[in-house]
Amino acid sequence: MAAPGADRLAARWAPRPGAGTLRPAGYPRTMENTPRPVLVVDFGAQYAQLIARRVRELQLYSEIVPHSASVSELLARDPVAIILSGGPASVYAADAPGVDPALFGTDVPVFGICYGFQAMARALGGTVAQTGRREFGGTPLLVDAPGAVLADLPAEQSVWMSHNDAVTAAPDGFAVTARSAGAPVAAFEDTARRLAGVQFHPEVAHTPHGQDVLRRFLYDVAGLTPNWTTGSVIDDQVAAIRAQVGDAAVLCALSGGVDSAVAAALVHEAVGDQLTCVFVDHGLLRAGEAEQVERDYVAATGIKLKVVDAAETFLSQLAGVTDPEQKRKIIGREFIRTFEAAAREVAAVEGVQFLVQGTLYPDVVESGGGTGTANIKSHHNVGGLPDDLAFTLVEPLRTLFKDEVRAIGAELGLPTEMVQRHPFPGPGLAIRIIGAVTPERLTMLRAADLIAREELTAAGLDGAIWQFPVVLLADVRSVGVQGDGRTYGHPVVLRPVVSEDAMTADWAKLPYDVLARISTRITNEVPEVNRVTLDITSKPPGTIEWE
Repeated sequence: MAAPGADRLAARWAPRPGAGTLRPAGYPRTMENTPRPVLVVDFGAQYAQLIARRVRELQLYSEIVPHSASVSELLARDPVAIILSGGPASVYAADAPGVDPALFGTDVPVFGICYGFQAMARALGGTVAQTGRREFGGTPLLVDAPGAVLADLPAEQSVWMSHNDAVTAAPDGFAVTARSAGAPVAAFEDTARRLAGVQFHPEVAHTPHGQDVLRRFLYDVAGLTPNWTTGSVIDDQVAAIRAQVGDAAVLCALSGGVDSAVAAALVHEAVGDQLTCVFVDHGLLRAGEAEQVERDYVAATGIKLKVVDAAETFLSQLAGVTDPEQKRKIIGREFIRTFEAAAREVAAVEGVQFLVQGTLYPDVVESGGGTGTANIKSHHNVGGLPDDLAFTLVEPLRTLFKDEVRAIGAELGLPTEMVQRHPFPGPGLAIRIIGAVTPERLTMLRAADLIAREELTAAGLDGAIWQFPVVLLADVRSVGVQGDGRTYGHPVVLRPVVSEDAMTADWAKLPYDVLARISTRITNEVPEVNRVTLDITSKPPGTIEWE
């Protein structure tokens, strides 16, 4: 009898005609039939990926490229439009990245946002200066002449600003359509040349009409029509994987989370039994997770699974390590070493050449990403990989956001409970212990984490939040009183967050009674913990995980 869900996956395994030629490594557009992209030129903004995501929500394919790319390099990607992102620099600083004026003579529609708007204005002969009035956060925008980009939107609306400088004079040929108190030119456009820009950030949720702004530029000014969905990703990636892998054997780093589960399903669809999934129990998992992976994933997909118990190895390598970057790099290294050993041990799979990982776009961006963004933290599967990696990586989700991955997982027929599982970091509980990782601290954190998850589920709130890290402040002690006696225990931090894509997040406003039950149970059932706190920091300035 076939495993549940296997028939739905098997139905998609038939070879697909029309596979195109693979582009060089690093290009997300791997197929000739992938739509031409909207390029997002990244000027160092942490939120360039949000622009790309908003474009994809409009069913247009998008890619992010560094600001160092030349005009000829941009045109080589055959873009249908280009968006210039925000950035931290001042356009008139000596070392500020600029825009080659030649870009605006290529007949490719261009839209500037914040820094990109100012760089665009300056390159075309406009004026950028300090007005003496900075604008950060929600700001009233006054629309004087809506034009095409602001058509049918409120004459006064709130937008999200983040700038010191401002455009004070628009380039010749541009109509000024809006202003704010600190930006005399807050929006302009030259529809004849299909050029436009805004000082504010339409990509963030804090600009209520931001998606309308992007839609009007891409559809009305640039003249584009929707031609891309996550469904097309499946076809493209299956063909690309087949072209990359051929008849070779493949290992998949399966953690049981959404990302690796969907990556494995895509590769299995492409190459079938050439794939063996390897699940490493590194001793850093939450309560019951190892058993769940062994039971549920194989039942859902029928994929071959090898389980490796490497807890002792990981814990010995992490002994005494407190620096989070070092933890991540150690775990990344040991993951690869474990897979190398697993490849030799899988007798039925000779000559393994490829390793599948569930790397997502936010992982790449936060690890430096090659687009000029800052390295926020090295994700174990990106910045933590060793230089002497023995495998060629297969990363079919590398250009996707979490919500896109969930949609693909559902399309592939994976169980809902697997597709909607809360994100859990690859380094596991190691980065939720602030301090050195020990078996005793892991036991303590597992118990507290399980209580939080149980109470969240009991309250019916699993679907209301994005992620719920529970953090143990292992190197911190606090005085308490229990049973009329003094305690000197550890605090734990509850970090429930809501998010769309993990690039921005806000703390989840859980009901007080749920928080109270979690706190009471943890302090009653985990003897070493005598204080429970709540992290109410958004992202930014914090990240979702503490390390």
